[in-house]
Amino acid sequence: MELLNLNTNELTLLRKDLHKHPEVALNEKNTAERITAFLRNYPPDEIINQVGETGILAVYKGTKKGKTLVFRTELDALPIEEINTFEHASVNKGVSHKCGHDGHMSILCGLATLLHHTRPEAGKVVLLFQPAEEDGRGAVRILADTRFKVLQPDYIFALHNLPGYPKNQIVVKNNTFTCAVNSIIIVLKGKTSHAGEPEKGINPAMAMAEITTQFLAQNQADATKENFCILTPIYSKMGKKAYGVSAGYGEIHFTVRSDSNERMRKLEATLENVAQSIAKKYQLEPILSWTQSFHANENHPKAVDYVRLAAKHHALDIHEKEFPFTWGEDFGIFTQHYSGAMFGLGSGIETPALHNPDYDFPDDIIPTGVAVFHQIVKEITHAY
Repeated sequence: MELLNLNTNELTLLRKDLHKHPEVALNEKNTAERITAFLRNYPPDEIINQVGETGILAVYKGTKKGKTLVFRTELDALPIEEINTFEHASVNKGVSHKCGHDGHMSILCGLATLLHHTRPEAGKVVLLFQPAEEDGRGAVRILADTRFKVLQPDYIFALHNLPGYPKNQIVVKNNTFTCAVNSIIIVLKGKTSHAGEPEKGINPAMAMAEITTQFLAQNQADATKENFCILTPIYSKMGKKAYGVSAGYGEIHFTVRSDSNERMRKLEATLENVAQSIAKKYQLEPILSWTQSFHANENHPKAVDYVRLAAKHHALDIHEKEFPFTWGEDFGIFTQHYSGAMFGLGSGIETPALHNPDYDFPDDIIPTGVAVFHQIVKEITHAY
């Protein structure tokens, strides 16, 4: 790989500091301040803070007119207790960087150092540090912020580290890269009664069982089939620990995954109809709601080609993925509005899986992420 003028030690120290002080969605105030302090050492032409609540935009301008490129990373950590005991382990109880956002931020800061020393030839490059990716609230807030809207990017890019893939491998895919994911909450209101006289009340147990059975019958986990979808029971609650009382209230939650946004809309309608029909059958009042919605990430083929060109320039191993990843990513909301691409960066075959309590981002892949992003800038801005 072509050597870059990177201070890898500085980026590693930054990454470990971010790992040690994680913050969950929309609470990333200190994280944002740490990133802003780093950027001031490599001043962009403009730093815009509190975008979408806690986000940051760092703008590096070329000397000629050209395309606007956005590179996005995430600020937030997860509500997971870390079990690692190394020196940079999380000091915030019950919160840790178990998705690698600390590493993603360090990669974007590495790109900032290169852009500071050598501005893009044309157009502008915007580094977006986005809040609240993990719960799907962040990208929506960024898109609604007028300071982001005025940018009207021509392309938007992001990466995600991938445990289980060889270190520094670049994973690409045209069209759907990550699945559409949505979560449904079904509340069923009935009527309590004496447990010895259940017929005098309306107990939701049978309805909950039937809803679960019919929902799971929708599963088609074979990614080669057109109607691919995965429904997973997440949480349920019914009644209270009062053994003389037949329950009059229940709720059940599912996550729903599909490989296209259009198919997800149809699936949502089907599931709502099933839940309402079963509730009516058992004389229950249903209250349905959806939460933590993620659009499928639809990679634009031309944007992916720029990723391929950048990876080839650095002689990196490229893996063409056949089927989408089943996890959700709110970067998908950006690709509904702009030409964009997310790609994977292999973080090691033996690296613990994302969201595992022993996961830690491998610092030695930071230069690769920076190199690919930087080469994408050169591939596009040098075209003018």
